[in-house]
Amino acid sequence: MSTGGVGAVFLGVDVGTGSARAGIFDAKGKLLGSASSPIQIWKEKDCIEQSSTDIWHAVCAAVKSACSLANVAPENVVGLGFAATCSLVAVDADGSPVSVSWSGDARRNIIVWMDHRAVDQAERINARNSPVLQYCGGGVSPEMQTPKLLWVKENLQESWTMVCRWMDLSDWLAYRATGDDTRSLCTTVCKWTYLGHAHMEQWKESDSRDMEACGWDEVFWEEIGLGDLVKGNRAKIGRSVAFPGHPLGYGLTPIAAKELGLLPGTPVGTSLIDAHAGGVGVMESVPDAESKADMSDEQAICHRMVLVCGTSTCHMAVSKNKLFIPGVWGPFWSAMVPEFWLTEGGQSATGALLDYIVENHAAAPLLANHAASQSISIYELLNRILLSMTHEQNVGFLSALTQDTHVLPDFHGNRSPLADPKSKGVICGLTLDTSDKHLALLYLATIQGIGYGTRHIVEHCNVHGHKINTLLACGGLAKNLLYIQEHADITGCPIILPRENESVLLGAAVLGAVAAKKYPGVRDAMKSLNAAGKVVYPSSDPRVKKYHDAKYQIFRSLYEQQLSHRSAMAQALQEGSMAVASDH
Repeated sequence: MSTGGVGAVFLGVDVGTGSARAGIFDAKGKLLGSASSPIQIWKEKDCIEQSSTDIWHAVCAAVKSACSLANVAPENVVGLGFAATCSLVAVDADGSPVSVSWSGDARRNIIVWMDHRAVDQAERINARNSPVLQYCGGGVSPEMQTPKLLWVKENLQESWTMVCRWMDLSDWLAYRATGDDTRSLCTTVCKWTYLGHAHMEQWKESDSRDMEACGWDEVFWEEIGLGDLVKGNRAKIGRSVAFPGHPLGYGLTPIAAKELGLLPGTPVGTSLIDAHAGGVGVMESVPDAESKADMSDEQAICHRMVLVCGTSTCHMAVSKNKLFIPGVWGPFWSAMVPEFWLTEGGQSATGALLDYIVENHAAAPLLANHAASQSISIYELLNRILLSMTHEQNVGFLSALTQDTHVLPDFHGNRSPLADPKSKGVICGLTLDTSDKHLALLYLATIQGIGYGTRHIVEHCNVHGHKINTLLACGGLAKNLLYIQEHADITGCPIILPRENESVLLGAAVLGAVAAKKYPGVRDAMKSLNAAGKVVYPSSDPRVKKYHDAKYQIFRSLYEQQLSHRSAMAQALQEGSMAVASDH
């Protein structure tokens, strides 16, 4: 294949919920080509499963396509990195899949990140109030790995005894590629209750090596009924850990290289969870004009928060000191940017909520046809409708269209900062209107509700010691400029969009660049490969600020009202039951 004059390139692979994607980046962080390949998923009630064999085939297909599209020969790829959802993979001593499914289907050896089968196990783990839990916002989520492991032990005894390695998906991909089962500080610290700061005194990123896994709290694992996983050398959950980007083994094994269409020995970096790779792909995307001369780089990065906006949204901020923030995950040491503490907030449904609101409205089918005939998305069409409504109704500014419509966006619970999975969504201000204009209003009010949720997270983090004043956004929703402008107006923060929208792939490629020793560490690679695109500033119109301040107070009160409704109904039901019991 002709290399078309391409020099050294870095390869990033991202396995999301529905597809595996690969992207090729040049030495300036510019995307040269990307490709994706679908992956299979099985859903039965709370159980959501995938196959590691199927995922590896999809990864190989995406990598070959991306190299071909970018016109890149195998010898040009000097390093690669993997990012993936925090799904849980089970394999036996030969690396073959072990079923985690009621069906017993051996292909189904992955419990997908969003699987909620282990809600009861999570509640039991949290009831122990172990000191370990203060490092994950006070409690584990059913989407983390300890509750899922406990579920398998309690429900699938045969599988439990067969599994030789339990791995986070991104760690498994790197293991499948290199044969090295060293785990990442990102996955273990964020999803496995590993105490990464056990390494803080001994190691710096520059001493890159496999570190013996001394951060497993054995008392905690014994207490929750998983003591068998920490017996011996903890081989099943991780004997050694490394900073993201640390080179694994001897690079690609001959077998993996052949399957991927790359050269054996190509360096592979220790992995990241996909959202965290998004953070690494954008956090240094700062325009030169925005670099504060009066502030060191170390201080400046601590004033930023990255929003990785897709189906759900992750809110990532780093600090040099550990900050315990109620209802927000972390502090996680070196889980995203080595040697910084990570705070991780989130909203469980953002892109998914906008889809739900739009698709379930009477006007949706007709609007979808109109959008298709103009070759634009339904969201772009709604943005245009809102602009024309602003002129027709002669309101001073677009946001003011929703003065009678208020949305609490907790349709899939509240992850941060309330950590209330029982919270429900609220829409206040409904009428009998079913027109496309009504849908446009509902869509705008929902975007604003999501924006107020982000403001709540930012304010809560700042009250507890952060100093966030700039946001960076990536992911699908970051392409919607109305969504970004409303967030800027609501939070009062400028929002920087990266030059490359494929931030997760770029973050994964950064790991490959560091593994290939092209940079001393992850931050050096970020500074070189991250680049800013557009900056969206908050409106300077004082009316806009006043309007959003008022709506934000209403947004906060909707949750307070919900709590009082919840307790009033619980009390009524309890008193009713007692009355019936006393009658008998």
